Formats: sequence, C-alpha cells, structure tokens
Amino acid sequence: MNYYFNFTPIFEQWPLLLKGISLGLLLALISICIGSLVGLIVAFASRSPSHTVRTIAFSWISILRNLPILVIVLFIFFGMPQLGISLDKVTSFIVALSLYASAYMAEVFRGGLLGVPPGLVEAGQAIGLSPLRIKRHIVLPIMFRNALPAFGNNFVSLFKDTSLAATIAIPELTFFARKINSETFRVIEIWLTASLIYIVCCYAITLILRAMEQRLVLETS
Repeated sequence: MNYYFNFTPIFEQWPLLLKGISLGLLLALISICIGSLVGLIVAFASRSPSHTVRTIAFSWISILRNLPILVIVLFIFFGMPQLGISLDKVTSFIVALSLYASAYMAEVFRGGLLGVPPGLVEAGQAIGLSPLRIKRHIVLPIMFRNALPAFGNNFVSLFKDTSLAATIAIPELTFFARKINSETFRVIEIWLTASLIYIVCCYAITLILRAMEQRLVLETS
C-alpha cells in the first residue's frame, strides 16, 4: 500500500468544518425543540378519551415512524412546491426533521406518561387540584424525568441525521466534507476527520444530557 496520509489540506479547511458542525448542531437543536412540542401534544392525544383523537395520534406516529427521513426531506423540499408551498432549503429541512422527531418523541413522552404512578394523580385530585394543575405540577415533571434518557438518545440520533441535509445542499459538516474531498482528493483524511468530529460531538451531547438527567433526578427525589 503506497497511500501517504496528509492532513495538512484538511487542517487548512478547519474553519469550514467548524462552521458545518455548528450548523448541524443548530438544526438538530431547533428540530428537537419543535419535534418535542408536537410530540408532547401527540402523546397526550394518544391517551385521550376520544377514539377519534387517539386514532389520529397513533396514525401520526405510525406514518412518520415508518417513513425514511430522507423521503420526508425530499418530499418537502421538492414535492411541496408542486402544491404551491415553497420553503427555502434550511426551513424545509427543519420542518422534515421536526416532523420525523415528533413521532419518536411522542412515543418517548407516551412511555413517560405511562410511568406516572396513578396514585399521585389521585392524590392531586383528592386535594382539589384542577386537571391542568395536576398535569403541570405532577404529571409533567415525572414524565420528563422518565423520558430524559430516551430523549437524549433521540437527540443524538437526530443530530447524526443532520448529515442528510447535504442532499439538498445545506452547508453542514457532511456537505463541507464532500466539498473538501472533491477539492483535495484526501478521501481517507477528510472522512476520518468528519467521523471523529461526529463522535466527539455525540459523546459531548451524551455527557451533557446525562448530567442533566442526574440533576433532575436529585431535584425530584
């Protein structure tokens, strides 16, 4: 094997890689926030007394969970303009990622709701709390604590999915890695560097969320 490693061209493009990973983190953060909000609504809807509401909620979860995220991205970016709805590439990707995240977060929150002890809800009713206050002061804190580990896994997974943004020319890490690859022909070096950046970022996200989880457990115990 006569391949000689040369990381110099990669280090010269380091600002581009940092710019790309920053955008990827921002896309993931915005999408997980929107997806969590929608997912929370869908989770409560899935436990509604109304059969129609439950059917809509489970249909939302089933459809989005069984669609590849790339299909959702391409449909929104290329398909929606045919229906008269045109979004710029960053907005369309955030919408696609948020929809995808909402289905998984709905299941995460639904599992968290199932973990809320019925006795605590009954105790809230016994002391005269309204249904809204029971949800706010009893159900939601316990649900979030139960859901946090799965929330972290979903956020890491969603961050990795931002690499698909390169398919519609959004300048995140994978987009710049492909650009540097085509300009320098240092195939192994650039993809090894991009892989290490993803690994470091995912590990850092995991540590941060784990620390948040431990703190939340201490505060609610």
